[in-house]
Amino acid sequence: MATLKDAEVGQTVKVKRLKGEGAIKRRIMDMGITKGTEIYIRKVAPLGDPIELNVRGYELSLRKTDAEMIEIE
Repeated sequence: MATLKDAEVGQTVKVKRLKGEGAIKRRIMDMGITKGTEIYIRKVAPLGDPIELNVRGYELSLRKTDAEMIEIE
């Protein structure tokens, strides 16, 4: 299972499913990341954390620990 953490810069991926429970999963969904959403990996910080994404037309920075909870196709 590939996760958003494994995606490369410049790649566009599609969300397959969200792992996690409760408040964490809800927070990710509130950011606009839901099943079927396309995400463009814009860049990664020099030390590897966070990841900058383009989701639904806006820029989003996401920690790698949160990115591990998002399975992609």
